[in-house]
Parts: sequence; C-alpha cells; structure tokens
Amino acid sequence: MSPVDGLVVYAAGWVGFGAAHSLLAREPAKAWLKRACGRAMRLVWNLIALVQFALLLWLGHAVVAPGAWARPGWLVGAQVLAGLAGAVLMVAAARGYDMARFAGIAQLRAPHTEDDEPFVAVGVQRFVRHPLYSATILLLAAIVSDVRGLATLLFATAYILIGLRFEEAALLRRLGPVYARYRARVPALIPWRGRAWSAS
Repeated sequence: MSPVDGLVVYAAGWVGFGAAHSLLAREPAKAWLKRACGRAMRLVWNLIALVQFALLLWLGHAVVAPGAWARPGWLVGAQVLAGLAGAVLMVAAARGYDMARFAGIAQLRAPHTEDDEPFVAVGVQRFVRHPLYSATILLLAAIVSDVRGLATLLFATAYILIGLRFEEAALLRRLGPVYARYRARVPALIPWRGRAWSAS
C-alpha cells in the first residue's frame, strides 16, 4: 500500500468512526442501549466508543507509515508548551464536569441519576465552551513527530469541528435559550479576551 493509499484508508476510518459515533449518540440508539443495559447504558456507551477509537488508532498504525522527520528546536519547544497547556486545560476542564456521571459510574451507584448534566458553566467553561476538545487538540499537536501523528491531529481536529455542529444542536434542543445565550457569548474552542460567561 502506497503512503497516499494509507492516508486515504486512515481518513476513511475516521469517517466511519464519526458516522458510528454519531449514530450511537442519537436518541433511538441510546434508548435501545438503555433497554439492553439499564443503568449501565452510559458506561457501555463509553466503552463502545473507547473500543472504536482504539481500533481506529490501530488502523492508523497499520496503514500509515510513520515517515518521521527532524523537527527544529523551536517546533519541539512549541510542542512541549502545547502539551503542558493541554494537560493543564484537561485537568481544569475535568473539574467543571461530574466525571463520574460522564463516565457512567454515578448511574450505577444512584439509579435515578440522569445521564445528562444540568447546564453549569464554571471555571474554564466560562471562557471556552468545549475545553476538553481544546485540550485534546493541544495534546495531539504536542506529540506530532511523523506523518502518522500529523494525520491523526488533522483528522481528529476535523472530526471535532464537524461533531461540534451536531453536539451544539443537541445542546440547544435540550437546554434552550440559556445555552443559546451561552453560545453567543463564549467561544467554542479558543478563548478570546473579554469573552466570558456570567450567569447574572
């Protein structure tokens, strides 16, 4: 398989991953999983997504030759800074979410726990709507050292940007005007000076 063919196959894998994840995120699929798995629905949903993502990375490893290149010192330094920023942002963002509910563990402990969290914009979420995605992009940029890593960064970023449209539409349907105001005020991925959320 040629390097170009490998990249095409890897790109197709990302398209398939996105389509499968989108289908699983739809209400009919969630309702079916809820009937099949009960309180473990969210946990099973996350495990399925994790397995899909692991298979996608395996595909990239199998079909895309690394093609490593020598990186200049300034780029390595910039990547180190991106990695540190991504790690700090990931930790800070996680503090704004109920991670036990997000993972599906809280639903096993308390039967009446809803899968979806109520809207609360605290911490870094006051400045950027999707800090976990921002952190993911920074962390992926930090580890790019070859063609495969660059392809992963580009495909993952495209997936996030496309997926955000669907996720935001679902949030607008669920949360209504309060999320519309939040979205109008706070940037999605890159914080801007003077753009912050206040509940008042």
